Amino acid sequence: MSVHRRERVLEILRENGFVKLHDLEKEFPDYSSMTLRRDIEFLENIGEAQRVRGGAKYTGNRSGVEDIYEIREIKNKAAKEHIASVAAGYAETGCSIYLDSGTTGMMIAKLLPDTPYFILTSGPNVAVEICKKFKPSVTLVGGQMNRVTLSVSGTQSLDFIKDFNIETAFVAASAFSEENGFTVGNNSECELKRAVVKKAKKVIMLCDSAKFGKSMPYTFATLEDVDVLITEKQPCEEVAKAAEKSGTAVIW
Repeated sequence: MSVHRRERVLEILRENGFVKLHDLEKEFPDYSSMTLRRDIEFLENIGEAQRVRGGAKYTGNRSGVEDIYEIREIKNKAAKEHIASVAAGYAETGCSIYLDSGTTGMMIAKLLPDTPYFILTSGPNVAVEICKKFKPSVTLVGGQMNRVTLSVSGTQSLDFIKDFNIETAFVAASAFSEENGFTVGNNSECELKRAVVKKAKKVIMLCDSAKFGKSMPYTFATLEDVDVLITEKQPCEEVAKAAEKSGTAVIW
């Protein structure tokens, strides 16, 4: 599957900073050189690599990088599906809801029943999924599109937030640590998430356990800002104690 292969190519680039096409041919003997060249071209188009003679060099930021959407879509998929199924139960009919962009937000969108909701989202693909239903209304925030994360953010998106009352916000984090809180790798997306968390009456954080104990460059919330943290398994004792201290309910 191309997603798995490209994920591995990206991992090699991040680890070594450079990869030779000849080495990729050894790594993936079942695929042609042309296929592997297309993988490199794909990574170049999204800003993760640059083609050079005989291979490619890594051009992304090794610390605090967000994975490509199609790669995140398959990472920890079972955990995200569990989180989405639990989160969907918190969506109350007739309420105004913020549904974050990203793979977990997309899963929630698919699970929501066809009942009246007022949904605001920063994910164009999430909005399209909601539009497949007949009864929910959906508003897509304006702003700049991030090709890597398939999300919209920026100054225009913050203006949208000002005019939308949010009862419940389903927000996804790229990482969580006690020291730095809930973090992401993009400053514009951080500002949007921060504004959503500040305005929402109830904040439901979506974070699989693989992201615990890690940090991205930008903090948008702490445990004190979150009403419910949904993950896929019982968190470690340190996280559980910190959540209890902050009054955050942890559901798995």
